[in-house]
This record gives sequence, structure tokens and C-alpha cells, in this order.
Amino acid sequence: MTTVIAKFAEISARYTLALVDLWGCVHNGKAIYPEAEAALLQFRRDGGCVILVTNAPRPRDGVAARLADMGLSRDAYDGIATSGDAAQQGMVLGAVGRQVWHLGPAKDDDFFTNLPDLAEQHGEIQRVAFDDAEGIVCTGLFDELTETPEDYRGKFLAAKARGLKLLCANPDIVVDLGDQRLYCAGALAQLYDEMGGESLYFGKPHPPIYDLARRIAAGQGVTGSADTTICIGDGINTDILGGMGEDMDTLFITGGLSAHAFGPDVENPDPGLLEAWLKDQRAMPTHAMGRFR
Repeated sequence: MTTVIAKFAEISARYTLALVDLWGCVHNGKAIYPEAEAALLQFRRDGGCVILVTNAPRPRDGVAARLADMGLSRDAYDGIATSGDAAQQGMVLGAVGRQVWHLGPAKDDDFFTNLPDLAEQHGEIQRVAFDDAEGIVCTGLFDELTETPEDYRGKFLAAKARGLKLLCANPDIVVDLGDQRLYCAGALAQLYDEMGGESLYFGKPHPPIYDLARRIAAGQGVTGSADTTICIGDGINTDILGGMGEDMDTLFITGGLSAHAFGPDVENPDPGLLEAWLKDQRAMPTHAMGRFR
């Protein structure tokens, strides 16, 4: 049974490590949520370790710079694990070949330039035209503001016919940028799978990003045992199912992607609506709350 709480402080003493989502939890893509920042700062003051775990298809340095621009205190977290970092490792190891076609916006170019040290031990990854590619690296849509996955059906038919694998650097299906809902790389990978293609995933809810997060925490001197770790986020199919798959406690933030399902008060989800919705989702988070605070 999911327990609805009002503040993270009600349960935080049980945990030494918090794996915390960003979009819909700490910020809305445009602004930091002050109460979320305060909750993270307090958890760290009390001795907890915070690793921000995001399906952003970019290396952690770029995410950290963006958070700084948005005004998040550097004291609010210990480290960052991104889907981009985990996917980069797969790419460098040749998961989809060494000549790849990049499907995604120009803002994700650092995925191919800011590479991990591991890259020095393996051959060069070259970005090539679609017709010359051995595989696809997908970080998103070319124009996330105007396009939908259906715009890529023709290209995916050609890719499937050639047997190209698609490396998905962000398994999220959608994300909210302020009041606008945008498709992510996960929506493209999902379509490719439905069409009979093969997609490889490295972010939440898949194991590689959790392994990366634990290694980052270990670098801070924190052993992330499952019974003292909590996964926090608004994605039922990413944050919550991912945490459940790792046998960790979870805190579902209802005021994010699925806020419309729990009544008019974003801060206080209707318990009956929440229970029915979770039953339909076949997921049972340990705890739930409106906004992270």
C-alpha cells in the first residue's frame, strides 16, 4: 500500500542515499522548485547523499551547467548520473557500430564530443549520413517543438529494412517544458520497437543508469544498499518501475507528468484517485506526494 506523505522529511531519516529525478521533480524545465531545493539541502545537512538521476541525453557536465544557470544550489546534490553518460559508454563500446547516424537536435552535439575516458581505449565513433550508417544514436527529435514520432515512420522503415539498431539515449516518452508537453527519444525508440526494429536503452528504468549512480555515490563514500536507498521522481514507468526493479523504496511525485489524474489540487493528490490509477498502472510506489518538498 502506497503511503501519501506531505514532506520528504517525514521519511528521509530511513535513507542514506536518494536517487532524485530532475524534470517534474526538481524543476519544470524552466525554473527550479524552491521547496524541492530546500528538501535536498536539508537531506544533505542531515547526512544523506543526493545523486540526481536524469534521462537527459547529455553528459553530466552539461546538465550541471544547466542547473547552475537555473539557479540550483551546488550544495543540493553530491553527483549526477545521466542517461547520456550511460548511453555514451554503450556507444563507445560499439553497441550500434562505429559509424552512426545521429537522430536528435544540435543541442545534443556534446554527446559525441564530451566523451568518457573509456573512449580512448576503443576506436573512433564517426557521425555519418543515414545511408552510410551502421546504427542510429537517438537523443531526441530534430525539432522537439513541432515534430512527433510519426514524422519518422518512413525513415524507420528504411532503418528496419537495413537491420539498424537504435541506441536510445533518453528512454523518457514525454517531458513537460513549462506548460508544453514535448516528445523525447523514448517515444521514437518505442515506435521503432513497435515497427519491428531493435532499440537499446541505457536510462531509467533500465539497470545501467542505476549502476552508474551507485558508482558515483561510492565515490562519495556512500554504499548504496537497496534498503537504505530511495528513488524519487514523477515517472511511473521510469523512476518508479526502475526503483522497484532495483528493490529500492520509491517516492512517486504525483504533481509532475500525471498531475491531471489526481484531482484539482496538485499539492495534495486525491487518495482514491491515486489508488485507482496506480492499480491500472500495475505499480505500487512505497510513498507518494504532490510536489517534492
